[in-house]
Amino acid sequence: MRQNESLTGSFDWALFAVYILIMSMGVATVYSAAYDSDHPSLFSFSEVYGRQLMWVGVSLFLGLLVFLIDSDIYRKFSLPIYGFTLALLIIVLLLPERNGAKSWLGIGSFGIQPGEFAKVGTAILLSSFIGSINVKQQNVRTVLLVSAIIGLPMILIMLQPDAGTFIVFTAFLFVMYREGVTFDPIILKFVNLIPGIKFRQTWVGIHFIPIIFAIVFLCLTTLIVSHEPLLLDTFPGEEFSGYWKILISLVFFYIAAYFVMRWIFAKRDRKRAAAIAIIGFLISVFISFVVNFTFEKLPSHQRLRIELLLGIYEGENVQDGADYNRNHAMAAVGSGGFFGKGYQNASVSSVETNHVPESETDFIFCPFAEEWGFAGSLLLIGLYLFMMLRIVKMAERQRSTYNRVYAYSVAVILFYHFAVNLGMNIGFAPVIGIPLPFFSYGGSSMMSFSVMMFILLKLDSQRKDVLN
Repeated sequence: MRQNESLTGSFDWALFAVYILIMSMGVATVYSAAYDSDHPSLFSFSEVYGRQLMWVGVSLFLGLLVFLIDSDIYRKFSLPIYGFTLALLIIVLLLPERNGAKSWLGIGSFGIQPGEFAKVGTAILLSSFIGSINVKQQNVRTVLLVSAIIGLPMILIMLQPDAGTFIVFTAFLFVMYREGVTFDPIILKFVNLIPGIKFRQTWVGIHFIPIIFAIVFLCLTTLIVSHEPLLLDTFPGEEFSGYWKILISLVFFYIAAYFVMRWIFAKRDRKRAAAIAIIGFLISVFISFVVNFTFEKLPSHQRLRIELLLGIYEGENVQDGADYNRNHAMAAVGSGGFFGKGYQNASVSSVETNHVPESETDFIFCPFAEEWGFAGSLLLIGLYLFMMLRIVKMAERQRSTYNRVYAYSVAVILFYHFAVNLGMNIGFAPVIGIPLPFFSYGGSSMMSFSVMMFILLKLDSQRKDVLN
């Protein structure tokens, strides 16, 4: 219930100041990266920097609107908001492809990416649903509904296909873990069907984070090992899918795991050891199959980027220009030295040389690092870390579960974008087209992140007025 109607309440000016500072630095960097001497004015809306300034203005206006709306509205209308973003994702699939994907909705150079706004809709509905249930009494239905809230937009985004946005949606799994929502009820439903087996909980729910790392390891191993075909001496001249090597390896691994557990467990728990081994094997096979199948369905340029990152193609095997973006991005970042070359003095990532394509969008960190060097890069990274840690602090001080879940959703989404974009620019992550929040050029990204941020500021400003 609401105790008072203060407009700003306990407004977090520190987070707002960092948001404005990062956005201003982004506009300045876009101006430098895309500068055209024939149109030197920042207000040249025919140029990238002019349009970026326009998107900043639109984003601030939208942010003001969402801040003026009572915070209860987002909770009450979470399902319609989510449904609207899903409808946009469906509509965009019916439109012609643009740059090899069906991810844009608009006319000419002006358009939006529904996938960006789907993050906001998903965060709002996920917060509303988790806030309305008793996590200690979660069942199959609640876990399936939470999974559907996250999974439906992921499926639609993968159909576009947009691998970058798809990956960002996995951030919501960490929000589930933080709130204690696990897949235990579903796993237990199937495990306890086995005669003589009766689990009350599984290892999955308690050790969610280690399992995530194990899944990542399995995914990377699948991509690397499956690349080379399987050759057998008994079938000369025949080539089998490299995926068979993963299946054979998993069979031997889980047989060995079963005997280790059988040796460790008491006699009465040996059936459980068998159940764990069988279920683990089936889940691992399913995950590796999905990874291999999804990878094969990706556009060729995205597959190549991932293969280059994993070192599958090296030396003479690298296609001409295939690793161009990543190599030149790293060269641009490294050429800045400690203090950089100065504003608008970038050479490797300058608009004249065009050594780093998309230097105002996906590789916006390159011109910034080249101009301001390691010292400037450290400052920018520090601002992002402060922003994310500030949001985590905000999440922990909320009285409402709804507010806390939403704040953590914003934090992990920002972290994913920040980590992957930075990794793309320094060669630690594949080039999958994830913008740097509030910094890269792009209307959809700027508007969606601003709306997300101002909703958070609104919820936090009224945290003392809401009794949970």
